Amino acid sequence: MIDRLGPILVVDDEDDIRNLLLLHLRREGFAAVGAANGFEALDLAQRSTPSLVMLDLMLPGLSGTEVCKRLRADPATRDVPVIMLSARGEEIDRVVGFEVGADDYVTKPFSARELLLRVRAVLRRAPTPDEPADGIRTFGAPASILRIDEPGHHVYVRDEEIPLTATEFKLLLSLAQRVDRVQTRGQLLQEVWDMPPDLNTRTVDTHMKRLREKLLDASAHIETVRGVGYRFRREVD
Repeated sequence: MIDRLGPILVVDDEDDIRNLLLLHLRREGFAAVGAANGFEALDLAQRSTPSLVMLDLMLPGLSGTEVCKRLRADPATRDVPVIMLSARGEEIDRVVGFEVGADDYVTKPFSARELLLRVRAVLRRAPTPDEPADGIRTFGAPASILRIDEPGHHVYVRDEEIPLTATEFKLLLSLAQRVDRVQTRGQLLQEVWDMPPDLNTRTVDTHMKRLREKLLDASAHIETVRGVGYRFRREVD
């Protein structure tokens, strides 16, 4: 399992491509850092376990396949999802990428929209430390404890059950499954309502307001990130 969720790590020796990917990821609310070569990428991954690695296949000094092998060999990063990027789209290259442990393979040139969709899809499949075996998540100090019972579809604040609609429960769970990570309104629209992420609507904000009112002081776990979206905080003051 991943010990903690860090930023998305973008590894590409072409400055223009790396910086463009970082820009698109940050615009979508993801924390992201860049590395220009394999050695730098491994160093950054050891300092802070990334939530996902976007890894160019053709890197100077240490190839993307070798970087992927080393990530998979390290217990701290073996479960971190990897999306391989390459200008080579031959079947053998994709096969090699998957054989060394890549979760997805994207051929250059690619659209930013497609890549972001693939990032979200891979992250949804990835294991996280906030997914308990019994499906019950608990947050906060005992005085303001928030408990989310996913299998039973129940939410409790200080052992008192809070009645939520099915949509409110799905919204809260979506946030709680990605602790300390910003989710844009577009991401929430897509996941909770199955709507296009670029739809201009107040749906998310309206439901978030009602959800916070019902959660009382436990609503402090939900933080508004101005101009971007929302973040669920593990700990509150």
